[in-house]
Amino acid sequence: MTDASKPIDLAVVGHTNTGKTSLLRTLLRDESFGEVADRPGTTRHVESAQLLTETGQAILVLRDTPGLEDAMGVLDYLDQLSPPQERHDGPERIRLLLDSPESAGRFEQECRVLATVLETDAALYVIDTRDPVLPKHRDELMLLTACGRPILPVLNFTRTTLSDTAAWRDALARLGLHATVDFDTVAPALDGEGQLLDRLALMLDHHAAALQTLRTDLGLQRLRRLQDATRLIAELLVDATALRLPCSQDPTDMAAIALRLRKRTRDREQDCVHALLKRYRFSKMTFPHHPLPLEGERWGMDLFNPQALRTFGIQVGKGMATGAMAGATIDVLTGGLSLGAAALLGAAIGGAWQGASQWGKRLVGRLAGNTEMTVDDPVLHLLGLRQLALVRALECRGHAAMRPIDGDLLARMAPPEPTVPVEPEVQAVPEDGAPASDAALEPLRRLPPDVQRMLGEVRGHPNWSSIGEDPVPDARREALVGAMAQALFAAL
Repeated sequence: MTDASKPIDLAVVGHTNTGKTSLLRTLLRDESFGEVADRPGTTRHVESAQLLTETGQAILVLRDTPGLEDAMGVLDYLDQLSPPQERHDGPERIRLLLDSPESAGRFEQECRVLATVLETDAALYVIDTRDPVLPKHRDELMLLTACGRPILPVLNFTRTTLSDTAAWRDALARLGLHATVDFDTVAPALDGEGQLLDRLALMLDHHAAALQTLRTDLGLQRLRRLQDATRLIAELLVDATALRLPCSQDPTDMAAIALRLRKRTRDREQDCVHALLKRYRFSKMTFPHHPLPLEGERWGMDLFNPQALRTFGIQVGKGMATGAMAGATIDVLTGGLSLGAAALLGAAIGGAWQGASQWGKRLVGRLAGNTEMTVDDPVLHLLGLRQLALVRALECRGHAAMRPIDGDLLARMAPPEPTVPVEPEVQAVPEDGAPASDAALEPLRRLPPDVQRMLGEVRGHPNWSSIGEDPVPDARREALVGAMAQALFAAL
């Protein structure tokens, strides 16, 4: 009888360097598990880890194993130990091998794998679908099936242009393995984990209830990650929108305040990026900071680079595109001028920033008001859209991906120039882990209308900005952040 309280024990097996450790990293959401490198034989011993529910219940035990390298030699040796006419069954033949002198010699690595499979409930056979189907792969599967345990082939690197999944499925069917699952460890499908668990439930029907529990739990975990991510973005947008820095009418002071405004906004965005990476259990090196100043018009992390705005399809006026203080707006506040009119007037000044020394002095002088520097609306839109694009990238990035996310990748997830028709795009994934069809969602051209409306409300509350001059905790701010997070969640 099966002990339902015990975790399901799975061996992760396959030829050398097919992505076994990569599979575990992605399933465990742990970049540090094992060692991943583009060289054969990285894993030399058996490592194991548990796949837990959010409450800490262990459902699966996953055992990483060394790569199989000489299955043909093992089969030949097995024929010497146990000729076919002796009619030993598969597991008995494998045990004869494990008891032989070669289990600690020539075939030590293969025997370590086979011994692990005998101890487990099933095995995941990881296949690099970029490789051609060769006799050695058939030999490996013959060895593994002899262990008498269910084998689920996991087709890895399926989302690259070099993948040949049709040839692999045909070869597996010829060996009687008709149940397979696609799971690209670098760029898994959004429901990749669920599909893998569904296949296992068919093969291990006595464990179906536990596997369904885990599937449901993983779905809830993903939902909570998205909710937490959109709240982080909402808090960022509120901080940047409410930020107001006072400045005098002196052009030198205006320039200095504009630089301070831009630095605070950039730093706040970087804090949000780090929080998102942590929530998705990626290291900071997944999306490294691009030092400023930038060379040429490479986007990198510069919010205030006009090219970054254009990359996301955000139109900017000539003043913002060329001005030295692009992205900053002057609000002129007087007792007789409404906040909306002041913001509109400030936007007019920002749009003609190259003449700000004239416009600013004349308007401020005429109205005899005070000036404050705020972040311009196009920059706020870029701020939100870029974080949403980053969340999308993290959602479909495996923890085995080795190359960092860069601005170019996020740009591919953003819309092109508004004048260019947007066609649905399904692209193959290069080895660097750029997302494919799951990431080719409807591009986000603009922040949701509800978010834009709420940002307008935030403008009037400078004390809501945690990076402002005088932040004050406010229950209304928290309620608005929650509502904004819900609107952003719906947009994803």
